[in-house]
Amino acid sequence: MPVINRIADFHDDMTAWRRDIHQHPETAFEEHRTSDTVARRLEEFGIEVHRGLAGTGVVGILRSGEGPSIGLRADMDALHLDELNEFDHKSVNDGRMHACGHDGHTTMLLGAARYLAETGNFQGTVHFIFQPAEENEAGGRVMVEDGLFEKFPVEAVYGMHNWPGQSVGTIAVSEGPMMAAFDLFELTVTGRGAHGAMPHLGIDPVVVGAEIVGALQTIASRVTDAQDAIVVTVTKFHGGDTWNVIPDQVVLGGTTRSFRPQVQDAIEPAIRRIAEGVAAAHGATAELRYERRYPPTVNNAREAEIAANVAAEIVGETNVDHHPVPSMGSEDFSFMLQERPGCYVWLGNGPGKAGCMLHNPNYDFNDEILPIGASYWVRLVENVLSQGA
Repeated sequence: MPVINRIADFHDDMTAWRRDIHQHPETAFEEHRTSDTVARRLEEFGIEVHRGLAGTGVVGILRSGEGPSIGLRADMDALHLDELNEFDHKSVNDGRMHACGHDGHTTMLLGAARYLAETGNFQGTVHFIFQPAEENEAGGRVMVEDGLFEKFPVEAVYGMHNWPGQSVGTIAVSEGPMMAAFDLFELTVTGRGAHGAMPHLGIDPVVVGAEIVGALQTIASRVTDAQDAIVVTVTKFHGGDTWNVIPDQVVLGGTTRSFRPQVQDAIEPAIRRIAEGVAAAHGATAELRYERRYPPTVNNAREAEIAANVAAEIVGETNVDHHPVPSMGSEDFSFMLQERPGCYVWLGNGPGKAGCMLHNPNYDFNDEILPIGASYWVRLVENVLSQGA
């Protein structure tokens, strides 16, 4: 079964909604205009609207008789990024950009809400969850902590993300991990400052820090089982102010990614042990700050099978990838999956302009896939909440 005809009929409307949201991006917990737009659209469709979870979150409720309930989630926030595109719907908010496609995610769920409100071809309750602050700030966790599933009970919850590099008209889904856990670390290495021409009179934290950067890579190559995927990446190295002064301190920081809880648990002590050991060998010290951010995004087997069957209805079985390679990117939809069974899929966004990918200043969501994503949501609801189920 292809894209739903009625949804194809209002493809132009969805495109206009999406481009309006793209043009007015808002970052974590500041999605006031976006949430106003979402709430207004839902009310126009005749859907009951609730606001306030995680500050700017919006939940729409659509009931059609007695039956179970399902949650569909879309994220609304943008990134702190200067857009380099020059089209008419380019961001008007300096330093903010929809470079991850959350504008498209929000629009596809709105399109599904419009159709389901028109037809009511299901038996039960749909909760349309529009979440703030997916990027870095864990708005999904905040919604859960604010009582999302107590106030809006669901038997299962589903999510979706566009995926550049994956062909238009394809959907990827499997049980188990889809995306990695996301943690961050910061190391403060303290030595003893000295003249750049007399390094023997100090303890150079730059040299110590550089050695730590290399040594941290042994966590993946020598500390972790080779069959476990893991990333330890140093993304910043700050220290010193001038050419001829060895500083007292440098600060290193970065991110770690993993899929299994046991592996995630082992990373922090490994970083601490290596950094402190390398520093001590040079007479310096290393202090670690480590933060757990997002758990891995893990699909339940039953819900993954349901999602895959629905995907096949929309794009055809040959266009469903049942064995995608999990991504080392992360998702705070994981917090919802820790509370309720569910499934997260990737919707092909095409190659992208000049091959640009997510979080790229030239990225733009592909409006061609709006009806595909909205149709997937509709058929998912109609399958899970089928008449007489």
